[in-house]
This record gives sequence, structure tokens and C-alpha cells, in this order.
Amino acid sequence: MSPAQPVIRAASPNDMPAVVNLVQQYWMFEDIPGFDARRVESLLRAALFADGRARCWLAEQAGEVGGYLLAVPVFSLEHGGTMAEIDEFFVTPGFRRRGIGAALLLTAESVLRESGVRRLQLQLGAGNAHARRFYGARGYGRRARFELWDKALTPPLAD
Repeated sequence: MSPAQPVIRAASPNDMPAVVNLVQQYWMFEDIPGFDARRVESLLRAALFADGRARCWLAEQAGEVGGYLLAVPVFSLEHGGTMAEIDEFFVTPGFRRRGIGAALLLTAESVLRESGVRRLQLQLGAGNAHARRFYGARGYGRRARFELWDKALTPPLAD
């Protein structure tokens, strides 16, 4: 008997403990400092359910959530409307190599396309060769003549 097919679905408020756990695993995997479960949950609840400025899909198999993809739409004059950035995308080791990451990405692309998103972009860790192969096989590539720059904006001091 083959294992049940994964279910790819939008995250709900009831999924927050599982999503926060996945975020923690992802941040450990990518060596991202500053994980705080309460802060992460608060930010996710606001972005996903209070104002809808982000979208999150989960991969679930046999009742276990083992992956997530978080995308954030943004207006782009250059690209003729709305584009989106994959902010976070992680599949746990036990869910890998079974097509679950590909199913998550395909679902996100489809839903975003149907909602009018014209371009999807992402950032990759400099040393993540597996991710480069994964995305390259699905049509993603470096944007010619551009590189990502950023600057942290500290919040204003409270009076």
C-alpha cells in the first residue's frame, strides 16, 4: 500500500503551533538568529489573518504537517501589477524527496497566478546548492543585471 498523498492547503489560525514549529526548524536550518515563538506567532497571525498581507500554504500527510511556504504580495510598477516574494519555504527532512516541496511550490504559484500575481521571486542562501537545483529545475533563475541589497530600518524611539 502506498503512503497517502500529501494535502497542500492554506494555513488556518488553528495551524499556528505547527507553523511556528516549522519556522523554528527552518531558522535553525538556515542559521537565522533571533527566533522568538510568541513574536513569530503574533506576526504570522497579523499578516495571515488580520490584514491578509501574506499567504501561507502547508503540506500535510497522514495528519502531520511537514512543510510550509510563506509568500508576500507586493505592488510592482515594473512588472505591471502585483508580484510576490517567497519569504520562507521549508520542508522537514522526513517529508523531503517525495515531491512535497514541488507540490507546495506548484500550489502557491497556481493560487498566486489566479489572484493576479505576475511574478514570483525568492532569495536563496549563498551556500544552498540543493535549493538552486530545485528552483532551477522549476524555471527560476537569477535576474540578469540585478542583485539584492537591503538595509535594516530601526523602529523610531518611543516618546
